[in-house]
Amino acid sequence: MSNPINRPILVTGATGKQGGAVVRALLEVGRPVRAMTRDTSSAAAQALAARGVEVVRGDFNDPASLDAALAGVDGVFSMQMGSQPADPDTEVVTGKALIEAAGRAGVDTIVHTSVARAGDQTNFVGWDEGRWEPLYWNNKAAVIDMVKAQGFRHWVVLKTAMIMENLVPPMVETMWPSLRERGQFETAIAADTGIDWIAARDIGAFAAAAFADPERFHGHEVDLAAETATLPEVAAKITKATGKQVSAVTLSEEETLAKPYGELMYKHEEWTNVEGYKVDLDAVRRWRVPLTALDEFVEQNRSNFVIG
Repeated sequence: MSNPINRPILVTGATGKQGGAVVRALLEVGRPVRAMTRDTSSAAAQALAARGVEVVRGDFNDPASLDAALAGVDGVFSMQMGSQPADPDTEVVTGKALIEAAGRAGVDTIVHTSVARAGDQTNFVGWDEGRWEPLYWNNKAAVIDMVKAQGFRHWVVLKTAMIMENLVPPMVETMWPSLRERGQFETAIAADTGIDWIAARDIGAFAAAAFADPERFHGHEVDLAAETATLPEVAAKITKATGKQVSAVTLSEEETLAKPYGELMYKHEEWTNVEGYKVDLDAVRRWRVPLTALDEFVEQNRSNFVIG
């Protein structure tokens, strides 16, 4: 039997922030990487190939393509797009397809990425009244349950808090377009609400660590955050790094609902006020995987901020 370290890790979502960070972390430690994409000729796929990544075609709706993509791999980094109201089953259907295909392929280790508090949603204040996006939370929990039930020799779930890359393009244009327009975080998140933050590269580092030592990580749902900071504190860090004034403005419910994606954003932001990710930072540090501080992230990305 070949040495597992010589067999590739299949990374889904390899052209995105999280998947891309996993690819980089694995390459840095010399692990062979196979990236799955629907279009192997895309510029993003070709950029991966130029870095020594094996790029293969795979489609969650095509079981044969998944079987081919998974052939001979040691591990899988599992990431699915979230469901939308127009297509509410996407996340569960694609997660099920990948997990079952990985099971058929005899994959040793699966590292699945999700969100902190997924699986704990029935304990949220107001959950029984339908207060918080049940589609979002129930689908996240359902895929985690499938990962745990499939029978992999090793499974790990990385449950991320707020990703720092949401502060810069392209995601900031959805989360806080007012940063570009007026130099402000305009949000229903209260000024004194602490938000747990994690950099994408730390997600990659944890995934690489789990693939390197699957026995240590097996059976754990690992909440991920490096620190807690309010939006005014984040604004001050960006101001210091860029020299451009950034502030945080708390909007009323009515003001938030009037914005594009207002209802969706308000529910998320009010959830942050009432519940939040509640990551145990000491528990994260006990894994002894290096973490990125917000100051470090902001300084490294100071030229990427677009501030009005």
